[in-house]
Amino acid sequence: MSSPTLLTRFKFTHLLNQDQAGRRIVLQGTISGSPALLLAERAAFATDPAYLSSLGRLLAHVQSLGENDIYKWFLANSLPDNSVDQPTPPDLKINLIYPCTDKHVKKYSSQLVRSVTEPPEVYAQFVRPYMQRCREEGRLNWVFNILDGVKEQEDVLYRSQDSDRKDDYMLLPDLNWDRKTLGSLHLLALVERRDLWSVRDLKKKDVPWLRHLRSTLATAIEGLYPGVEGDLLKFYVHYQPTYYHFHIHVVHVSMEASGTQAVGKALGLSDVISHLDTMAGAEDAGMQDVELTYTVGEQSELWTEIFLPLKEGREVVVGGGE
Repeated sequence: MSSPTLLTRFKFTHLLNQDQAGRRIVLQGTISGSPALLLAERAAFATDPAYLSSLGRLLAHVQSLGENDIYKWFLANSLPDNSVDQPTPPDLKINLIYPCTDKHVKKYSSQLVRSVTEPPEVYAQFVRPYMQRCREEGRLNWVFNILDGVKEQEDVLYRSQDSDRKDDYMLLPDLNWDRKTLGSLHLLALVERRDLWSVRDLKKKDVPWLRHLRSTLATAIEGLYPGVEGDLLKFYVHYQPTYYHFHIHVVHVSMEASGTQAVGKALGLSDVISHLDTMAGAEDAGMQDVELTYTVGEQSELWTEIFLPLKEGREVVVGGGE
Protein backbone atom coordinates (compact mmCIF):
# COMPACT_ATOMS: atom_id res chain seq x y z
CA MET A 1 0.00 0.00 0.00
CA SER A 2 1.47 3.38 -1.02
CA SER A 3 2.12 6.04 1.62
CA PRO A 4 -0.52 8.51 0.32
CA THR A 5 -3.10 5.74 0.38
CA LEU A 6 -2.28 5.06 4.03
CA LEU A 7 -3.22 8.63 4.89
CA THR A 8 -6.64 8.36 3.26
CA ARG A 9 -7.35 5.17 5.21
CA PHE A 10 -6.53 6.72 8.59
CA LYS A 11 -9.53 6.52 10.95
CA PHE A 12 -9.43 9.10 13.74
CA THR A 13 -10.23 8.09 17.33
CA HIS A 14 -8.60 10.65 19.70
CA LEU A 15 -6.85 14.01 19.71
CA LEU A 16 -3.72 13.33 21.77
CA ASN A 17 -2.07 16.75 21.69
CA GLN A 18 -2.19 20.21 20.20
CA ASP A 19 0.78 22.55 20.49
CA GLN A 20 2.61 25.40 18.79
CA ALA A 21 -0.42 27.62 19.39
CA GLY A 22 -2.68 25.08 17.69
CA ARG A 23 -0.58 24.75 14.54
CA ARG A 24 0.51 21.17 15.29
CA ILE A 25 -1.76 18.25 16.27
CA VAL A 26 -1.19 14.62 17.17
CA LEU A 27 -4.05 12.24 16.34
CA GLN A 28 -4.54 8.66 17.46
CA GLY A 29 -6.35 6.28 15.15
CA THR A 30 -6.17 3.11 13.12
CA ILE A 31 -5.32 2.02 9.60
CA SER A 32 -6.84 -1.29 8.55
CA GLY A 33 -7.44 -2.12 12.21
CA SER A 34 -3.84 -1.48 13.34
CA PRO A 35 -2.99 1.42 15.70
CA ALA A 36 -1.50 4.54 14.14
CA LEU A 37 -0.45 8.07 15.09
CA LEU A 38 -0.80 11.00 12.71
CA LEU A 39 1.21 14.17 13.41
CA ALA A 40 0.10 17.14 11.32
CA GLU A 41 1.66 20.60 11.20
CA ARG A 42 0.72 23.58 9.07
CA ALA A 43 3.28 24.17 6.33
CA ALA A 44 5.14 27.45 5.92
CA PHE A 45 3.69 30.11 3.63
CA ALA A 46 4.82 30.11 0.05
CA THR A 47 6.89 33.19 -0.80
CA ASP A 48 6.36 33.20 -4.56
CA PRO A 49 5.40 36.78 -5.57
CA ALA A 50 2.55 35.56 -7.76
CA TYR A 51 0.98 33.72 -4.81
CA LEU A 52 1.55 36.56 -2.37
CA SER A 53 0.03 39.13 -4.72
CA SER A 54 -3.17 37.09 -4.90
CA LEU A 55 -3.37 36.07 -1.22
CA GLY A 56 -6.01 38.65 -0.33
CA ARG A 57 -8.28 37.45 -3.17
CA LEU A 58 -7.87 33.78 -2.22
CA LEU A 59 -9.28 34.24 1.28
CA ALA A 60 -12.81 33.01 1.90
CA HIS A 61 -15.32 33.18 4.75
CA VAL A 62 -13.54 36.13 6.37
CA GLN A 63 -14.81 36.62 9.92
CA SER A 64 -14.09 39.85 11.79
CA LEU A 65 -12.84 39.39 15.36
CA GLY A 66 -12.76 43.09 16.17
CA GLU A 67 -11.02 46.38 15.51
CA ASN A 68 -9.65 49.39 17.33
CA ASP A 69 -8.26 52.47 15.66
CA ILE A 70 -5.97 51.21 12.84
CA TYR A 71 -5.82 47.60 14.12
CA LYS A 72 -8.22 44.95 12.77
CA TRP A 73 -8.36 41.17 13.39
CA PHE A 74 -9.90 38.37 11.32
CA LEU A 75 -10.23 34.61 10.88
CA ALA A 76 -10.30 33.33 7.29
CA ASN A 77 -10.02 30.29 5.04
CA SER A 78 -7.25 29.84 2.51
CA LEU A 79 -8.42 26.34 1.53
CA PRO A 80 -11.42 25.29 -0.61
CA ASP A 81 -14.58 24.24 1.20
CA ASN A 82 -15.20 20.57 1.94
CA SER A 83 -18.96 20.77 1.57
CA VAL A 84 -21.98 22.75 2.73
CA ASP A 85 -22.56 20.29 5.58
CA GLN A 86 -18.91 20.19 6.64
CA PRO A 87 -17.28 23.56 5.86
CA THR A 88 -13.52 23.94 6.12
CA PRO A 89 -12.63 25.57 9.47
CA PRO A 90 -10.63 28.81 9.43
CA ASP A 91 -6.92 28.13 8.97
CA LEU A 92 -5.63 31.71 9.13
CA LYS A 93 -5.60 34.32 11.92
CA ILE A 94 -5.07 37.69 10.23
CA ASN A 95 -4.03 41.02 11.74
CA LEU A 96 -4.50 44.09 9.54
CA ILE A 97 -2.88 47.46 10.28
CA TYR A 98 -4.49 50.13 8.09
CA PRO A 99 -3.35 52.72 7.46
CA CYS A 100 0.11 51.69 8.66
CA THR A 101 3.03 54.01 9.33
CA ASP A 102 6.73 53.81 8.57
CA LYS A 103 7.26 52.79 12.20
CA HIS A 104 5.03 49.73 11.67
CA VAL A 105 6.96 48.78 8.52
CA LYS A 106 10.26 48.95 10.42
CA LYS A 107 8.91 46.97 13.37
CA TYR A 108 7.68 44.06 11.25
CA SER A 109 10.58 43.95 8.77
CA SER A 110 13.19 41.20 8.96
CA GLN A 111 16.20 42.68 10.73
CA LEU A 112 19.21 41.87 12.88
CA VAL A 113 18.49 41.95 16.61
CA ARG A 114 20.92 43.48 19.11
CA SER A 115 21.29 42.85 22.84
CA VAL A 116 21.56 46.13 24.75
CA THR A 117 22.12 46.95 28.41
CA GLU A 118 20.22 49.87 29.89
CA PRO A 119 21.68 51.18 33.17
CA PRO A 120 19.55 53.53 35.32
CA GLU A 121 21.28 56.65 34.04
CA VAL A 122 20.64 55.76 30.36
CA TYR A 123 17.01 55.07 31.20
CA ALA A 124 16.58 58.40 32.99
CA GLN A 125 18.49 60.52 30.46
CA PHE A 126 17.41 59.00 27.16
CA VAL A 127 14.87 56.17 27.31
CA ARG A 128 12.35 57.84 29.60
CA PRO A 129 12.17 60.96 27.37
CA TYR A 130 11.77 58.64 24.37
CA MET A 131 8.82 56.95 26.10
CA GLN A 132 7.24 60.32 26.79
CA ARG A 133 7.63 61.32 23.14
CA CYS A 134 5.88 58.13 22.04
CA ARG A 135 2.97 58.83 24.40
CA GLU A 136 2.68 62.43 23.20
CA GLU A 137 2.60 61.27 19.56
CA GLY A 138 -0.72 59.53 20.22
CA ARG A 139 0.56 55.95 20.07
CA LEU A 140 -1.64 55.08 23.06
CA ASN A 141 -4.92 56.32 21.58
CA TRP A 142 -6.20 52.79 20.99
CA VAL A 143 -5.38 51.79 24.60
CA PHE A 144 -7.20 54.79 26.06
CA ASN A 145 -10.14 54.10 23.73
CA ILE A 146 -10.53 50.72 25.44
CA LEU A 147 -10.00 51.98 28.99
CA ASP A 148 -12.43 54.87 28.47
CA GLY A 149 -15.12 52.63 26.95
CA VAL A 150 -14.98 54.27 23.52
CA LYS A 151 -13.89 51.30 21.41
CA GLU A 152 -13.59 47.52 21.47
CA GLN A 153 -15.90 47.01 24.46
CA GLU A 154 -17.32 43.87 22.85
CA ASP A 155 -13.84 42.37 23.13
CA VAL A 156 -13.42 43.12 26.83
CA LEU A 157 -13.62 39.72 28.49
CA TYR A 158 -13.66 41.03 32.05
CA ARG A 159 -13.62 44.43 33.75
CA SER A 160 -12.89 44.46 37.48
CA GLN A 161 -14.79 46.66 39.91
CA ASP A 162 -12.54 47.06 42.91
CA SER A 163 -13.36 49.34 45.82
CA ASP A 164 -10.25 51.35 44.92
CA ARG A 165 -10.33 52.21 41.22
CA LYS A 166 -6.53 52.22 40.99
CA ASP A 167 -6.72 48.44 41.53
CA ASP A 168 -9.01 47.97 38.52
CA TYR A 169 -8.04 46.35 35.24
CA MET A 170 -9.64 44.78 32.20
CA LEU A 171 -8.88 41.55 30.38
CA LEU A 172 -8.75 41.31 26.59
CA PRO A 173 -7.66 38.56 24.19
CA ASP A 174 -4.21 39.08 22.73
CA LEU A 175 -4.44 39.83 19.02
CA ASN A 176 -2.47 36.65 18.23
CA TRP A 177 -4.85 34.29 20.06
CA ASP A 178 -7.63 32.60 18.07
CA ARG A 179 -9.97 32.96 21.07
CA LYS A 180 -10.79 29.25 21.02
CA THR A 181 -7.73 27.09 21.76
CA LEU A 182 -7.21 27.09 25.55
CA GLY A 183 -3.76 25.50 25.19
CA SER A 184 -2.63 28.68 23.45
CA LEU A 185 -4.60 31.06 25.69
CA HIS A 186 -3.04 34.54 25.60
CA LEU A 187 -4.71 37.42 27.42
CA LEU A 188 -3.74 41.02 28.15
CA ALA A 189 -4.53 42.74 31.44
CA LEU A 190 -4.68 46.51 30.98
CA VAL A 191 -4.49 48.35 34.30
CA GLU A 192 -6.53 51.49 34.94
CA ARG A 193 -3.56 53.27 36.50
CA ARG A 194 -2.18 55.90 34.12
CA ASP A 195 0.97 56.58 36.16
CA LEU A 196 2.62 53.31 35.13
CA TRP A 197 4.23 53.37 31.69
CA SER A 198 6.33 50.21 31.99
CA VAL A 199 7.94 47.86 34.50
CA ARG A 200 10.45 50.67 35.14
CA ASP A 201 7.74 52.60 37.06
CA LEU A 202 7.15 49.83 39.61
CA LYS A 203 8.41 50.52 43.13
CA LYS A 204 8.70 48.63 46.41
CA LYS A 205 5.47 50.25 47.58
CA ASP A 206 3.66 48.59 44.63
CA VAL A 207 4.36 45.03 45.84
CA PRO A 208 1.00 44.61 47.69
CA TRP A 209 -0.85 45.99 44.66
CA LEU A 210 0.98 43.64 42.29
CA ARG A 211 0.27 40.60 44.47
CA HIS A 212 -3.40 41.54 44.70
CA LEU A 213 -3.53 42.06 40.94
CA ARG A 214 -1.94 38.69 40.19
CA SER A 215 -4.34 36.92 42.56
CA THR A 216 -7.48 38.58 41.20
CA LEU A 217 -6.35 37.96 37.61
CA ALA A 218 -6.02 34.24 38.27
CA THR A 219 -9.48 34.14 39.88
CA ALA A 220 -11.08 36.09 37.04
CA ILE A 221 -9.52 33.88 34.36
CA GLU A 222 -10.67 30.67 36.05
CA GLY A 223 -14.16 32.17 36.13
CA LEU A 224 -13.99 32.87 32.40
CA TYR A 225 -12.44 29.51 31.50
CA PRO A 226 -13.43 26.84 34.08
CA GLY A 227 -10.61 24.37 34.65
CA VAL A 228 -7.87 26.89 33.84
CA GLU A 229 -6.53 27.17 37.37
CA GLY A 230 -3.89 29.57 38.61
CA ASP A 231 -1.08 27.04 38.33
CA LEU A 232 -1.89 26.63 34.64
CA LEU A 233 -1.06 30.28 33.95
CA LYS A 234 2.12 32.26 33.37
CA PHE A 235 2.24 36.00 34.05
CA TYR A 236 4.88 38.22 32.51
CA VAL A 237 5.60 41.75 31.31
CA HIS A 238 7.66 42.99 28.40
CA TYR A 239 10.60 45.33 28.46
CA GLN A 240 10.70 47.06 26.12
CA PRO A 241 6.89 46.86 25.72
CA THR A 242 5.11 47.52 22.44
CA TYR A 243 3.25 50.45 23.99
CA TYR A 244 3.91 52.50 27.10
CA HIS A 245 0.93 51.76 29.31
CA PHE A 246 1.57 49.07 31.91
CA HIS A 247 -0.02 45.75 31.00
CA ILE A 248 0.49 42.11 31.90
CA HIS A 249 0.55 39.13 29.54
CA VAL A 250 -1.18 35.97 30.77
CA VAL A 251 -0.64 32.73 28.85
CA HIS A 252 -1.43 29.05 29.37
CA VAL A 253 1.58 27.07 30.59
CA SER A 254 1.13 24.72 27.61
CA MET A 255 1.78 27.55 25.17
CA GLU A 256 5.25 27.10 23.71
CA ALA A 257 7.68 29.87 24.61
CA SER A 258 8.05 31.91 21.42
CA GLY A 259 9.82 35.22 20.91
CA THR A 260 7.22 37.02 23.02
CA GLN A 261 8.27 34.97 26.09
CA ALA A 262 11.99 34.83 25.33
CA VAL A 263 14.88 36.05 27.45
CA GLY A 264 15.60 39.63 26.40
CA LYS A 265 11.92 40.40 25.99
CA ALA A 266 9.87 38.97 28.88
CA LEU A 267 10.21 39.38 32.65
CA GLY A 268 8.25 36.99 34.87
CA LEU A 269 5.79 38.90 37.05
CA SER A 270 6.63 36.80 40.13
CA ASP A 271 10.33 37.52 39.59
CA VAL A 272 9.64 41.25 39.35
CA ILE A 273 7.58 41.16 42.55
CA SER A 274 10.29 39.21 44.39
CA HIS A 275 13.00 41.57 43.13
CA LEU A 276 11.07 44.60 44.37
CA ASP A 277 10.22 42.97 47.70
CA THR A 278 13.85 42.14 48.52
CA MET A 279 15.32 45.33 47.08
CA ALA A 280 17.26 47.56 49.46
CA GLY A 281 16.09 51.11 50.01
CA ALA A 282 12.96 53.04 50.93
CA GLU A 283 9.45 52.55 49.50
CA ASP A 284 10.28 54.69 46.45
CA ALA A 285 13.17 52.43 45.42
CA GLY A 286 12.20 50.49 42.35
CA MET A 287 12.88 49.17 38.88
CA GLN A 288 14.11 52.57 37.74
CA ASP A 289 17.21 51.88 39.83
CA VAL A 290 18.27 48.58 38.22
CA GLU A 291 20.18 47.67 35.06
CA LEU A 292 18.11 45.85 32.44
CA THR A 293 19.33 43.95 29.38
CA TYR A 294 17.00 43.31 26.45
CA THR A 295 16.94 42.97 22.68
CA VAL A 296 16.04 45.55 20.03
CA GLY A 297 15.86 45.38 16.25
CA GLU A 298 18.35 47.41 14.23
CA GLN A 299 15.51 49.34 12.62
CA SER A 300 13.90 50.29 15.92
CA GLU A 301 14.12 53.88 17.14
CA LEU A 302 15.64 52.71 20.42
CA TRP A 303 18.61 51.35 18.46
CA THR A 304 19.00 54.07 15.84
CA GLU A 305 18.41 57.03 18.18
CA ILE A 306 19.90 55.84 21.48
CA PHE A 307 21.94 52.66 21.64
CA LEU A 308 23.77 52.92 18.30
CA PRO A 309 24.95 56.50 19.00
CA LEU A 310 26.02 55.41 22.50
CA LYS A 311 27.95 52.48 21.01
CA GLU A 312 29.67 54.74 18.47
CA GLY A 313 30.40 57.52 20.98
CA ARG A 314 28.06 59.98 19.27
CA GLU A 315 25.70 62.46 20.88
CA VAL A 316 22.23 61.10 21.67
CA VAL A 317 19.37 63.45 20.80
CA VAL A 318 15.88 62.40 21.89
CA GLY A 319 12.90 64.72 21.66
CA GLY A 320 10.63 65.20 24.63
CA GLY A 321 11.43 65.43 28.29
CA GLU A 322 9.85 65.55 31.67
